[in-house]
Amino acid sequence: MNLLNSHFLKIFLLSSVIAVFSFFKFQQAPAVKAITPQTYKEQVQKGDVLVDVRTPAEFRSGHVESALNADFNGGEFAEQFKNWDKTKTYYLYCASGNRSGKAAKLMLEAGFKNVYNLGAFKELQANGLPTVQEKQ
Repeated sequence: MNLLNSHFLKIFLLSSVIAVFSFFKFQQAPAVKAITPQTYKEQVQKGDVLVDVRTPAEFRSGHVESALNADFNGGEFAEQFKNWDKTKTYYLYCASGNRSGKAAKLMLEAGFKNVYNLGAFKELQANGLPTVQEKQ
């Protein structure tokens, strides 16, 4: 009888440990917050950072004024954001919202709290955000 109780106790303890580790391992990362260009215009403040995660060529062809370029596909983004201030608010955009969504997710997983996906450059442009086109 003692041997049986000991066996059940071991199984119970092992199951408990597995459950605790599973809970922490599979906790979901915070969801990326997508906002509209209009919401961006209403909530952006001085000191917030606007990031264009498209390629340098895409950036030169036209970007939102004051945006910095950190190429997601080329790997520059992954290196640059590690050195950014995690207390600031970041707004990311790209051509469609796909790359900026992935970039925002990386930032949230790295501990950034205020990261927003603005979506597509064309939407920002169509909603009146000032843009710049660099001369080739």
